[in-house]
Amino acid sequence: MSLDETAGMTIYFTSDTHFGDPRVLRIDRRPFASVAEHDEALIALWNQTVGPEDEVWHLGDFALGPPPEAVAALLGRLNGRKHLISGNNDGPGTLAAPGWESVQAYAELRVDGRHLILCHYAFRTWNQIGRGSVNLHGHSHGRLTPATRQFDVGVDVQELRPATLDQIIARKRVRKPFAETREPGGE
Repeated sequence: MSLDETAGMTIYFTSDTHFGDPRVLRIDRRPFASVAEHDEALIALWNQTVGPEDEVWHLGDFALGPPPEAVAALLGRLNGRKHLISGNNDGPGTLAAPGWESVQAYAELRVDGRHLILCHYAFRTWNQIGRGSVNLHGHSHGRLTPATRQFDVGVDVQELRPATLDQIIARKRVRKPFAETREPGGE
């Protein structure tokens, strides 16, 4: 599939939003007092970044536990046309929710002339690695040592919002999760 950016449409990537999942406040030390505050902040940041005509590839762990109608309501609040690459915490309610343009475990596409390999998990090797292809992944929450042409697109390393391919590459493989880059008690 070829999805080069066109006038008025931008392609974004993200993962590990974990909507509705209280564990991210503790494990990933996201700076919110409650899951409701976390979810509302991520929705606001998403919508500040993504326009209605933009495309978003979510590389897994979108939400944990809610039924399809709750996920559908959440998807309806988020700008853009949304694709899901399923993650280990995406249950049946997330996978079955209306509002996804597509749902799959793996995808390959071309964006801005680059061949992209999309999966929730980071690979050690991937299709066309010797020809310069790029692996975008989630799951690790910024804790993996990056490999050449491999990028974690999770919200923990992408300022809690979706990012373009150029933004992801320009960040030079930030390894620290979001919470570790913040000053104690900071906002």
